Amino acid sequence: MAQNIYDTPEFFEGYSHLNRSVHGLDGAPEWPAIRAMLPDLQGRRIVDLGCGFGWFARWARTQGASQVLALDLSENMLARAKAETPDSAVQYVRADLESLEHPPAAFSLAYSSLAFHYIEDFGRLVRTIFDALLPGAHLVFTIEHPIYMAPMHPGWLLREDGRKTWPVDSYAIEGARVTDWLAKGVVKHHRTMGTTLNTLIRTGFTIRHIQEWHPAPEDIAFQPTLAEELERPMMLLVAAQR
Repeated sequence: MAQNIYDTPEFFEGYSHLNRSVHGLDGAPEWPAIRAMLPDLQGRRIVDLGCGFGWFARWARTQGASQVLALDLSENMLARAKAETPDSAVQYVRADLESLEHPPAAFSLAYSSLAFHYIEDFGRLVRTIFDALLPGAHLVFTIEHPIYMAPMHPGWLLREDGRKTWPVDSYAIEGARVTDWLAKGVVKHHRTMGTTLNTLIRTGFTIRHIQEWHPAPEDIAFQPTLAEELERPMMLLVAAQR
């Protein structure tokens, strides 16, 4: 079973105050890049893997999606998502992505935002998603970039020119990494970019687009704290097709 860190009071309280938690998709600086990778949603049956507060599920309905199955392990997240979604075409279900099962050919889009790096058995999850998608259907997901995840030393290092740099350790050593983010003992699973992409390819997906996301100048102008995200890629955005 995946770690259910979002239902611990300390973590949930901190997460609820993040900019992306307060402002939803508009508070996620990577959202315009994700949106550009999505297919036309009109009439699509969508599964949202790790739906959080339901921001994407609700937005997908405004774009014409016929039905959204939104899954999350956190009861706290689902409770808030349900309270903010007066739409019977969006169904929220508690589910562990580590042991997920779906009927075959059930969806025409699988979407996930910043959830897969919490999953230990990524290969199993990808096979489950592949089988649940119709031929030609799409998978669009984001994860923390493997270089962003790789560090094991706390904090920044300083280069000789005085600029901060990220101390990447043991990038090639895959597996669980424990970090203190909003709460102590948060477990994430580090995989190299090659492992992530080759797992998709071996399963049968065709890679359509990859973006190592970093903030644009206009993002930094709006939110100056994002400037430090230019030091290393923050997120990996992936679009694939069955």
